[in-house]
Amino acid sequence: EILNKRIIEEEHKRSAAPVGEQEAVPATDRFVDLSHVIEDGLITYRGLPGPVIIDHITREDSRDYYAEGTEFQIGRIEMVGNTGTYLDMPFHRYPAGADLAGVVLEKVSNVPGVVVRVTGMEESAIDWHHFAPIDCDGHAVLVHTDWDRHWGSEQYFDPVHPHLTEKAVECLVDQGAALVGIDSVNIDDTTTGTRPAHSVLLAAEIPVVEHLTNLGELPTSGFRFSAVPPMISGMGTFPVRAHARIPVAR
Repeated sequence: EILNKRIIEEEHKRSAAPVGEQEAVPATDRFVDLSHVIEDGLITYRGLPGPVIIDHITREDSRDYYAEGTEFQIGRIEMVGNTGTYLDMPFHRYPAGADLAGVVLEKVSNVPGVVVRVTGMEESAIDWHHFAPIDCDGHAVLVHTDWDRHWGSEQYFDPVHPHLTEKAVECLVDQGAALVGIDSVNIDDTTTGTRPAHSVLLAAEIPVVEHLTNLGELPTSGFRFSAVPPMISGMGTFPVRAHARIPVAR
């Protein structure tokens, strides 16, 4: 006869695990989309045409080619490479630079990321001292300016927008950044004809991602960043589905 019985529930323990060694805590991942939606007629950069998105073959037309009840849509898009959230490769600036077919995946896929927050700045120029204390080596450095809040408005194209100075990008090159991204209309000051940020970064074979969004949803570090373009020969810029992968412990 058993008296005063009490049942205690414990987590399952594998007998094969060494004594004193705890199993790794299972983790799930949270994904944050950092890209803008590309729609017909979207103006990403003033002076460049928006994309034209149409049906190449409509569902109705496809019925002539397939069995009854089977139909497909084939779309067609005409656009410049600088549309939506896009990645710049060295070929965008230099004729002998690597194009989209020469992308090094280690620099644009599953890269450890770090966010540099410069929101609320009164001046538009982001200088080197914002990056000097950051561990940028081998990281995708994403500059959070909060300028994406103006997306879709005339304010977004204001020439006095957040941008990096030449000394800032020189600092990023010296620190070994793998990629640099920004949520502004351009990583450079567009009030002049020079483009030092593009020139310095792309000369160092550091890809640039512009027109990011949702950087406020990311932690300052501890995430992985991806912005992979298709392999296209002879082009240096193309839209990407930029996103971050954040490990979340259960």
